[in-house]
Amino acid sequence: MADILYTYKNQVYVNITNKCDCRCTFCVRSHQDGVGDAETLWHSTEPSLEEIKAAIDAFDFSGYKEVVYCGYGEPTCALENLLKSAKYIKENIKLPIRVNTNGLGNLYHKRNIVPELAEVVDTVSISLNAPDRETYMEVTRPVFENAFEGMIEFASKCKETIPNVKMTVVDVLSQEEIEASRSLAEKIGVELRVRKYA
Repeated sequence: MADILYTYKNQVYVNITNKCDCRCTFCVRSHQDGVGDAETLWHSTEPSLEEIKAAIDAFDFSGYKEVVYCGYGEPTCALENLLKSAKYIKENIKLPIRVNTNGLGNLYHKRNIVPELAEVVDTVSISLNAPDRETYMEVTRPVFENAFEGMIEFASKCKETIPNVKMTVVDVLSQEEIEASRSLAEKIGVELRVRKYA
């Protein structure tokens, strides 16, 4: 049985799906079964909302600073469970909530999901991965042809309605690519964070 909740540093992570519409070349799930204190993040079956709520109820959130939707899948691929469980956390735990996403949720659901996220999420962290379309497609390997453009548009929409929006790249990029990514993020009006390659 995979962990639904796991911890890393002072955050609690929520692993609600293994579905993903990308195959990033640097993805940690290609190299190991777990992160933080999780033995495995691979679900044999996708967890139900009831199972997610039960995991939340059983967990002691004392001392943790934030709840982060991030596991071995793209959280927006399980949008209904994401929204309902985040609302449950907001009502019962009262910790800030962040979603780590590839930013392709609008393409995946064929509609603008940002207003729904804005109701329950304090921070959205979007994987930019590369400063241009060609490199992004090579590194991220998404299922959508217009993924780069869709991700940029998603970030812009998040900026309009969600308090904190960040874009991220992994430090496998050259310094030049990182600076180009920073310029792109600044053009959208959001901060760029450089993540360490695990």
